[in-house]
Amino acid sequence: MRIKAAIVNERSGPFVIDTVELCAPRPDEVIVRVVASGMCQTDLHGRDGYYASPYPGVYGHEGAGIVHAVGTAVRRLAPGDHVVMSFPWCGTCENCAQDLHSYCVHAFDLKMKGTRADGSTLLSKNGKPVYSAFFQQSSFGTFALTQERYAVKVRKDAPIELLGPLACSGQTGAGAVFNVIKPKPGDGFAVFGVGAVGLSALIAAKIAGCDPIIAVDIHPHRLALARELGATHVIDHTTGRNVVAEIRAIAGRGVRASVDTSALPVVLREAAEALMPGGTCVILGSARKGTEVTFDMPFIHEGRVVRGVIQGDSFPQKFIPRLVDLIMEGKFPIEKMIKFYDFAEINRAAQESSAGLTIKPVLRMPHDS
Repeated sequence: MRIKAAIVNERSGPFVIDTVELCAPRPDEVIVRVVASGMCQTDLHGRDGYYASPYPGVYGHEGAGIVHAVGTAVRRLAPGDHVVMSFPWCGTCENCAQDLHSYCVHAFDLKMKGTRADGSTLLSKNGKPVYSAFFQQSSFGTFALTQERYAVKVRKDAPIELLGPLACSGQTGAGAVFNVIKPKPGDGFAVFGVGAVGLSALIAAKIAGCDPIIAVDIHPHRLALARELGATHVIDHTTGRNVVAEIRAIAGRGVRASVDTSALPVVLREAAEALMPGGTCVILGSARKGTEVTFDMPFIHEGRVVRGVIQGDSFPQKFIPRLVDLIMEGKFPIEKMIKFYDFAEINRAAQESSAGLTIKPVLRMPHDS
């Protein structure tokens, strides 16, 4: 079928919306009419060649929409179902066998190679391949093809245009709190970087009853939104003050949990040093290979844990519907961090995201496609 997709033809090139051919679904695949897709830095890193993904390429991994067609072996989904397309996993490796899907040993290739696992492509233009299958979806298009197991069915009364970011930033931040840290009411919490991931973690900390909740960032408008969404204290990292000392002035011996979304070594060290003995620091920022950080060994020896987390340690088929329920209950106001853009404005969305002007860009796909 012919669809519209945003193609990047060369490293760091612009998104160019063009007509391409989408292949028919295999037995275990579904075609989703994309209603809206979130955009995050991972998409822009793909555009810029961070992952050595081939060009021409189509990105996008926070797609939400309506099932358009299903393969002959699909049983859990039917045309008309509302879905969020989440991250891929192989299902057969040693980690997948233990339900550690976000740590699938083949995840990088499934996300970044631009093809199915067998090397086949999903899109073509004038008979030549266009590399898509980004996170096995490439949702920067009017339609996307994904496997049944990566498409999460969600309730139809939920606003589908808001739900795409749950596929990555929402479940990454909230999952780090609900699934990994598992704080108790009254536990101190600090989040370094309050973009979409950090704000999702902050909202989850508020739901869990954390107190105090401290937000650290360099953008005043993000700190203002963090305050609105539940932060009891905010710290502007640009002032030059000692951030760890400020957190300890608020939380005494330090916080029980911290989250770093910056991927900057100096900030990660602050997030770790803000912990009380026995506390946990979760790394959510995506650092480039070769980035190193150091800690004082006696400090870590006091039971403090610093660990990475991918996709919130979540099982999307269960966790994303839980987040949707929280949205419908008014407890997870994801709309406050979203700015909508028409699909044709995709390059402006990318520019304003990179500049820090927009926290979570969401692309609305044209309805006449």
